Amino acid sequence: MSADGWGSVLVLGGIRSGKSAFAEALVAGAASVRYVATAVGGEDDPEWRERIESHQRRRPQSWTTEETGADPARLAALLTDAKPDDTLLVDDLGGWVAALLDPARQPNDDLATVTALAEAVQACSARVVLVSPEVGLSLVPATPVGRAFADALGTANQALAGACDRVAFVVAGRPAWLKSGPDEPAIVTDLQAENNAAPLTVDPVAMHDAMTAATPANGTPVLPRPEPPAPAGAEPPTPEEAVAAHRARTATAGALHAPTMVLPLVASGAVIEAGMDLPLPDSDAGPDARDRLAGVDLPGAGIGALLEAVEFAAATQATATPRPWGPVRVLLIAGRHGGGATAGADAADAARRADEAEAGTGALARLAATADADIVVVRTPATGAMEDGPVLDAEAVDAALRQGWALADAAAEDGRDVLVLASCGVGTEAAATAVLAATTGAEPVAVLPRVLVPGGFYDDAAWMVRCAAVRDAMHRIRQEPRGAKDILAQLGGADLAVATGALLGAAARRLPVLLDGPLGIAAGLVARDLASQARHWCLLPDAGNQALVVQGADVLGLTPVVQLGMDLGEGANALAVLPLLRSAIALAGALPVHPALLAGHGDGGLTADEDDTADDDSDDDRDFAEPEPHGPGPASA
Repeated sequence: MSADGWGSVLVLGGIRSGKSAFAEALVAGAASVRYVATAVGGEDDPEWRERIESHQRRRPQSWTTEETGADPARLAALLTDAKPDDTLLVDDLGGWVAALLDPARQPNDDLATVTALAEAVQACSARVVLVSPEVGLSLVPATPVGRAFADALGTANQALAGACDRVAFVVAGRPAWLKSGPDEPAIVTDLQAENNAAPLTVDPVAMHDAMTAATPANGTPVLPRPEPPAPAGAEPPTPEEAVAAHRARTATAGALHAPTMVLPLVASGAVIEAGMDLPLPDSDAGPDARDRLAGVDLPGAGIGALLEAVEFAAATQATATPRPWGPVRVLLIAGRHGGGATAGADAADAARRADEAEAGTGALARLAATADADIVVVRTPATGAMEDGPVLDAEAVDAALRQGWALADAAAEDGRDVLVLASCGVGTEAAATAVLAATTGAEPVAVLPRVLVPGGFYDDAAWMVRCAAVRDAMHRIRQEPRGAKDILAQLGGADLAVATGALLGAAARRLPVLLDGPLGIAAGLVARDLASQARHWCLLPDAGNQALVVQGADVLGLTPVVQLGMDLGEGANALAVLPLLRSAIALAGALPVHPALLAGHGDGGLTADEDDTADDDSDDDRDFAEPEPHGPGPASA
């Protein structure tokens, strides 16, 4: 079991409930994930294959995929063989049960297979998140095969709920915790009854508070921790005493783990810490916008790669018909690092560019003027040489994070629709390289950008000095903690801390952020370790030609919208692409359904009004990671 009290989580949910996105968010902070796809079939269904490919595209390339559809018993073997530092995401048990009930595998002791899976989960030394459809809230299926599937899946869900440390139920994208501790008692399940298990007593706290505990209504939860055991020989409390004691114990923790959206963070002095709870974009609106585009009145085949921006805008606006972004705020962060990180850099030239942006001149300001964007220049304090020692103390890290949060909050209050992170600092690229190496294990010499000097020439001698600085810094911290704040204090500096705080504050205010350079990518990696939801509010318009940006974006799960290979300076690339993104979003949100589809309404076509809501009314349970098999399964049920 991990230090924060859980090793396994079962995520239940109905059709299009958002359970898969919720489960993915639970493991988003892991360095790598083994994604276990359980279902087979669907090769003859192009639309279903497109959905599968959409799931695959949103997984980071650092994830690996295992398939168990051909042999359901292999799932238990994978769990048994997993190592303590592994993270497994199983999506989902509906496909696993359907494969288990395949007539080709009958006769089979299905109950024994379910029991073996539950035992494997309970004994697994790795972190495991399992996704499963909840089929028990609808009518009893009318067909024998449907009833068999519902019964088998219900039995599996009960068995896994007993084996897992935590159980969450997701409804309409909102999770609620059904089980808050590995030893929390519940009712006698059907499986236990068949095995003549003794009834379990129900703890009054578990019934009164754990089942009704406030779960964040906006995304990934803070996992509840188990209650401390009662002292040996103590008299059992009355139900009223137990509830009062539980509330007293959790009063402070509940305040700290409340959704950040309702915490007056900057004003109250609350501390930004790992495990913060921030909102998530709407998990259904993006796919719904993609589906809607298939029928809109476009003269050609579609908007191509710009679909990534449309899905992002739809998810962050929680609508399948997003509107184009309005005013934009550019945060130009001018950092100053010391030591070898600044080799070949011209501090006076960097200061000149910041002054020009403030005065409305220079490349960044001209692009901002055409993109309806204003620029706020943020000059951060100088930080020391990372090869010599920590570049910031703990108080300075907290102050910089809070400053960034306040800047994002001010952008939202000023009515800005998007935040763009820009940089013109000295030594920032080397600091970002060190952060990428420390958080992902990347090789610094492979990702450190070359040192460009005026005239289009590269200073390779300065690049080698920067490499040496990053190498020495990595050696210095080899035995130091690698938490998010530790990384900022040891390597990142004030500019990266401000950028990290801005990403967290933007996520709290549901404000999309455009990233396109080393500062933004490094800040995204640190912000991910403080609040995994922050990366879901980020879009990468263009990755440019820097390996640092490409590799860091892959770890964050960000796919470049376009591949123009621009290198106009951090922030300027995003502003150059912004008008194109706005055009695509405007088309996707404003165009009606093609008249030919409306004409066929009598034969199953859609009216214009029905088109806007058709996706919301869908009852197609296709949350699985892979196609469901033909035969016993949800379709039959």
